[in-house]
Amino acid sequence: MNANVIQQPQSDVMASFGSLSAAKRFGLADTSPTDALTKVTHPQDLEKVMNAYQRATTDGVAVETEVRIRCEDGEYHWFLHQLQPLRGGADSKHRWQFRERAEDRAQKENIALREEIDQACMFEEIVGASQPLRAVTARIARVARTDSTVLITGETGTGKELVARAIHKRSNRSARAFVSVNCAAIPRDLIASELFGHEKGAFTGALQRRLGRFEQAEGGTIFLDEIGELPAETQVALLRVLQEKEFQRVGSNETIRTNVRVIVATHRDLPAAIDAGTFRSDLYYRINVFPIEMPALRERKEDIPLLVKYFIDRYSSKAGKSIRCIDRKSMERLENYPWPGNIRELQNVIERSIIVCDTENFSVDESWLSNEARGVRPMADELVAQEKAMIESALADARGRVSGDSGAAAILGMPASTLDYKIKSLKIDKRRYQTA
Repeated sequence: MNANVIQQPQSDVMASFGSLSAAKRFGLADTSPTDALTKVTHPQDLEKVMNAYQRATTDGVAVETEVRIRCEDGEYHWFLHQLQPLRGGADSKHRWQFRERAEDRAQKENIALREEIDQACMFEEIVGASQPLRAVTARIARVARTDSTVLITGETGTGKELVARAIHKRSNRSARAFVSVNCAAIPRDLIASELFGHEKGAFTGALQRRLGRFEQAEGGTIFLDEIGELPAETQVALLRVLQEKEFQRVGSNETIRTNVRVIVATHRDLPAAIDAGTFRSDLYYRINVFPIEMPALRERKEDIPLLVKYFIDRYSSKAGKSIRCIDRKSMERLENYPWPGNIRELQNVIERSIIVCDTENFSVDESWLSNEARGVRPMADELVAQEKAMIESALADARGRVSGDSGAAAILGMPASTLDYKIKSLKIDKRRYQTA
């Protein structure tokens, strides 16, 4: 606050820049004092500072004003200009005092924070410096330059798509397309058409030929999220793409060659799905060339402060708000919370807090975390119990039969292989319904 003070008595306040030290400070060693003042003062502030000089010399009053002065680095900086008349004479004591305004300082702090995250704690768009995350980024760096298929596993919300994008960005295919497909978000009857395209008239509603995602990603990378949700027939088609590098559009016999790198992700236990008969073992071994497991946020708690600052910077900028500090108790609550929704949940909490924040001090409503911590598990347990009851009711109606026209799968409107998987995962004994 008191740095770079230049203070001297002057018989002529217009000679403020007359001293050698001041002239060097502002880069005006060979310039007259009057010209110096005009040259270094910001044009919008020149009239204000001249009026201040006039009041000080004419009326003999103390004057203080903020003006922008161009320093030797060529940039304008805010200075506090103070003029104090001396007793017993007409001379004035005059000084320039460098003072950063709060908004300038906050902006510099935000820039410094972004640079710190970018340089030390950010790998592409993946923020963190913990040991589990460093292991992930090391594996990304190793596999990126190859064309190997990558299987990314981890809980929902851990950032699996960010890993896929980082691999693509650091690969030799980075100049070509990155196509992302969420297999769980597409109806089962349309997933094959979405991935491989279709010909006109291939099915009801196919009014024209459509290129699939593999053709759109030609030469680049395709990311198949939630691959565990693929139906059996689409698994066969994908296996062919991985083995033979070719596919056929729906409704066509023409074979299309493809040059696409495949990255897949899932939060499911694929070996368990293989045991349940809902996922092909040969496809699993084709996609499991280079596995990368994303750690849950509770396993990398030391990254939470960095992530909090990163999201605060992102959302405060969007909201036009200036956040200068973080409430200590709020940070402790964020670090101690288990985060069942992982980074996605943390991101939502920070964005919500920024929206309601009316001060420069960031804080999080304690009830948000406690309510979510209490509510997530009971809600999940309730859904599981409801699903189990529905399956048991269908098995009772079908006398223990799973497949067939009168089986439980037909009653529930799902494939028999899917129902078998659910029966095993929920530990339902279907034999007791057979005897009934």
